[in-house]
Parts: sequence; C-alpha cells; structure tokens
Amino acid sequence: MSLSIKDIQAPISSEMDAFERKFRQFMKSEVMLLDQIMNYIVRRKGKQLRPMFVFLTAGISGSITEATYRGAALIELLHTATLVHDDVVDDSNYRRGFFSVNALWKNKIAVLVGDYLLSRGLLLSVDNQDFSLLQIVSNAVREMSEGELLQLSKARRLDITEDVYFEIIRQKTASLISSCCGVGARSAGASEELVDKMRQFGEKVGLAFQIKDDLFDFGDAEVGKPLGIDIKEKKMTLPLIYALRQTTWTKKRQIINIIKNHSDKPQKVAEVIQFVRDSGGIQYATQAMQKLVEEAKTILHSFPESNYRNSLEGLVQYTIERSK
Repeated sequence: MSLSIKDIQAPISSEMDAFERKFRQFMKSEVMLLDQIMNYIVRRKGKQLRPMFVFLTAGISGSITEATYRGAALIELLHTATLVHDDVVDDSNYRRGFFSVNALWKNKIAVLVGDYLLSRGLLLSVDNQDFSLLQIVSNAVREMSEGELLQLSKARRLDITEDVYFEIIRQKTASLISSCCGVGARSAGASEELVDKMRQFGEKVGLAFQIKDDLFDFGDAEVGKPLGIDIKEKKMTLPLIYALRQTTWTKKRQIINIIKNHSDKPQKVAEVIQFVRDSGGIQYATQAMQKLVEEAKTILHSFPESNYRNSLEGLVQYTIERSK
C-alpha cells in the first residue's frame, strides 16, 4: 500500500516545520508591496515535494544540517521565480487553483518579483558561502530554460523523436528533482560519488514524474489539468510519439494536421486522444515510467534500510500514483 504525504513526511516532520518558518524569514522584504506578494506566494504553496526530497536525501546520505535548510530554500526560491516568470510568458491567470501573481499585480510587477526571488536565492547562498549548492541549482535552472526553448523550437515542426522527448523532459523537469537530491546529499557532507548517485536517482524520479504528468492528458480523471491541453499547446509527449510511430504514413499525416491546424476544436482533440489510446500509447508510456521507477528504487536499495529510505521510496511511488 502506498504511503500518504503525512506518512512520507514523518521522519522529517520537525525539520519541515522548521523549514517553513525559516523560508518565511528568507522571503521577507522591507518593501510593503513585495512583502504582501511574498506572503501570498507562501500561503499558496503546494505539497512541498522538493524540500522533502532535499531533507530525505540529506538524511539518507549523512545528516540534516543548517546547509540542508539553506539548500532547500535556495531551490524553492529559484523554482518559484521560474514559475512566476513562466506565468507571465504563458499569460496564465492561475497557478495551483489560485490567481497567479501576474493576474493580481500585472506583468511588470510579476517580472520584478521573479527577479527579487532569484536575487534572494543567490544572496542566501553567497552570504553563507554555499557555492557548491549554488552550482548544482544554477545548473538546473540553466537546463530548465534550455529544455523549454528546445521544446518550443520543436513544437513548430512537430518532429520530436523519443530521444529528443527524453532530453526535453530531462532538462525541463528531471533536472530540478535531480538538483534537490544532489543538494540534499551535498549539504550532508557526502562524497562526490554519493552526490552523483543521488542526482541520478533524482533524475530517474523526475523523468517518471513528467511521464505521469503527460499521461494525465489522455486520462479520464479530474486532475486540475484540462484533458488534451498538451495537444492544444502542440506538445509532443511520449504516448503520442509512440502512437505516431506505430501507425501508417497516411494516418500520421492526418493526426499531425489536426494538431497543427485544428487543436482548438474539442472534437478534433478528442479524436487524437482516442487515436493514442487505441494505438497502445498509454501502455507504452506507463511501462517506460515503471522502468524508471524500478531503476530509481534500485539506487535507493544500495543504502541500508532506514526511515529516510522508506520515505524516499514512498515519495517515488507517490509521484507516479498521484491523481494530479
């Protein structure tokens, strides 16, 4: 039976409580408007999966230190900055069911808020000489930007192969979870070899996480993400890539034409979804996701059994069993 978020958090519950207090402090500003926006961002935080990866990975790699708290805060600050900027780029009015910063305070303020969050993260690391943590997270932010641009460049031609797809999601999604695990291990004083092992673990979890996200596009559950949104945005995901590879040239051309020219029509999007389901795309992507999860668990099982290891395994399972 899979663990709940509360069960997963059990070995680090006191650390997570302390982190929340410290993180609020890191976000504070003497500018009233900025402080108001920071409070709004903190109040609408999600499940905090990223800090959980940092703390659990630190626990399994050695011990949780003050650097672990700073590393988790650095990741949250830089990641939140990218989300605020993403909402401006996408002209999105909602984030996790709440109004986005740009919807409430307009684009100009949202961009400046994103810049402020980036600078707070950088200063937090520089002031405490956490240069090795900053290097790990900065690389992840660079990769996330490159992955987004690679996807945008490919979306114009809809010519993404499976290899390119995996490179995009490795950069866009897996690099961040990989950095969480790398930061956790590094903050615990682990060896370079162990840090690299935990980064590999995080990358596999991140890839599986994104495939799960892509599968929501073709499912029946209410997940907070509209069905077929990836198709409407002309994103080539693994279920679709596989389905197109299995079909005839004529059918492939027909489906590509729908995505390129008719993705604004619900009945046409439904046609693509049914095509992917009928072609075995769901099963293929699910198997790929499960393989990555097993590889991640193999890395975990090279560590002695502990509450940290059990919770990390539960967190891995949660990422692929979640309903949204």
